[in-house]
Amino acid sequence: MLPQRSIHLPASWYPPIIAPFRLRFNRAVIEMTFSPTSLGDLTTRSFLMRFHAKLALAALSTVLLAPAQAQTEIQWWHSMGGALGEWVNDLAKDFNASQKDYKITPTFKGSYDESMTAAIAAFRAGNAPHILQVFEVGTATMMASKGAIKPVAEIMKEGGQKFDQGAYVPAVAGYYTAPNGQMLSFPFNSSTPVFHYNKDAFKAAGLDPAKPPTTWPEVALAAAKLKASGHKCPFTTSWISWTQLESFSAWHNVLFASKNNGFDGLDARLTFNSPLHVRHIENLANMARSGLFVYKGRGNAADATFVSGECAMMTGSSALYGNVTRNGKFAYGIGALPYYPDVQGAPQNTVIGGASLWVMSGKPAADYKGVAAFFNYLSQPEVAAKSHQRTGYLPVTKASFELTDKSGFYKKNPGTDVSVTQMIRKTTDKSRGVRLGNFVQIRTIVDEELEGVWAGKKAPKEALDLAVKRGNEQLERFQKANRS
Repeated sequence: MLPQRSIHLPASWYPPIIAPFRLRFNRAVIEMTFSPTSLGDLTTRSFLMRFHAKLALAALSTVLLAPAQAQTEIQWWHSMGGALGEWVNDLAKDFNASQKDYKITPTFKGSYDESMTAAIAAFRAGNAPHILQVFEVGTATMMASKGAIKPVAEIMKEGGQKFDQGAYVPAVAGYYTAPNGQMLSFPFNSSTPVFHYNKDAFKAAGLDPAKPPTTWPEVALAAAKLKASGHKCPFTTSWISWTQLESFSAWHNVLFASKNNGFDGLDARLTFNSPLHVRHIENLANMARSGLFVYKGRGNAADATFVSGECAMMTGSSALYGNVTRNGKFAYGIGALPYYPDVQGAPQNTVIGGASLWVMSGKPAADYKGVAAFFNYLSQPEVAAKSHQRTGYLPVTKASFELTDKSGFYKKNPGTDVSVTQMIRKTTDKSRGVRLGNFVQIRTIVDEELEGVWAGKKAPKEALDLAVKRGNEQLERFQKANRS
């Protein structure tokens, strides 16, 4: 080993202060200065060691202190609670983990009505979310909100993402498409009404658990047997207007409203007080008086009574599947929506429910690239198929349906394909769906009037006539407000 040698240089060899070192690390400039006194007292080895240590520390500090490229945060307001809320959170978590540029932040904002109201207020205040989940009855209102939204087709194009509207299930995509053919919102949690039933209750009542009733007369007969076996709630339903009037109309290929249920103009008017509609509500009223049908409240209030086993049969959203399979303590079956066999053309197809994702305007272009990336992620066959199988919502793309079918999921879980087969049939102008303005208010009116029927205070025809009259007043207001 060579002996250490001290460096002793005359002070005259140095300027008063040695010129600083200027070192560049990742765009940052490091300045290091040594005085002649300290340099003159250092040995060769100690000088080099200290110099390298100081240099390394400076470089490390620069890297650590240098700002990392921030993720672009995308705010997503939704109305999914419980098991469905966990699904939404998992989607955001998985997308966030799949890339580093964007972060989806989902926020529960209450019911569909509440989230829509909150978003309108937020937009006016200039702090709306990037993505808003809106239920299907709010579609016409969102379409009329010129300047407040950006069409999803436009978002995908500007974001550089491949976007083929033909890849989505036609009955779903068509509902959210404008007359010019442009898709306005992203199909997300689309559902349709189906018939849910408790197989254990059927077996106890002497009914075949493998054969759910397919017609309304059969529903009444099954309800009578269930009541005789001790069931206090043989049949109930959620979302009265959606299941018993809107989907009922499409399923029987009759109009719910004129102008092809509002698709052909804002001057549409309600028509659900026809003889067929009156007949159906009269039958339900008779079942209610006999204790065969039990009204459990508005919206999806009836869902909990089926999941708990209190009610044995129910018409409601196909998306109830996830809740029942997770929390139900009985053998569970799914059947097609009942129909009247004497009505020509029935059954036709059911209408869409659930919600879609709308993109609010006024955000930076970079943010919209993140929205486009997220929608592209949700459209991947594996992701869409997993969501369909987990929740009971419809597969939003044809590829996700085919992937689910090939996996054997439908064979392993009988009835889970009912929602799909009800929706993929060729639609007519009468069965495409219902797209009306002030639809939220109209559904409330229907609830109010029919509650009088279930309580025995109003005749079915009187209630439907009043619902149509009051509902048409809402449509007239919407038409006047959106003439342009």
